[in-house]
Amino acid sequence: MDAVAAPTPVALKIGAVARRSGLPIKTIRFYSEEGLIHPIGRSEGGYRLFSEEVFAELSLIRTLKAMEIPLQDVRQILESRRLGACTCQEMQEKIRGKAGEIAQKITALHELHSELTALLNGWQTCGGSKAPAG
Repeated sequence: MDAVAAPTPVALKIGAVARRSGLPIKTIRFYSEEGLIHPIGRSEGGYRLFSEEVFAELSLIRTLKAMEIPLQDVRQILESRRLGACTCQEMQEKIRGKAGEIAQKITALHELHSELTALLNGWQTCGGSKAPAG
């Protein structure tokens, strides 16, 4: 019986990752230098090479950044995920917490908007001089 060879993983250059992910090369390079994503090697020309898994990680990074999660925490989440230590439950709790923070900010902004609108609606002349025409 012939052994079936495992498929060779596809190694994508940083430019291909950039095109497919929609992120600038500079951003992908930054994420790599910060330890958020890891190249699987380098090409003969010295280009970083990435596996297909990089797209799932870039998507998660994008989501976490949208939640204003600090890069240090993003790095820890990605490392935990790679090790299998980050559970869906933990991620859901972080997302629920961030959603709650956003809801509080929205409420505060609505209150500020109401206060400013009331201030403008009750505005009388401020007593200052008119700006010179010109």
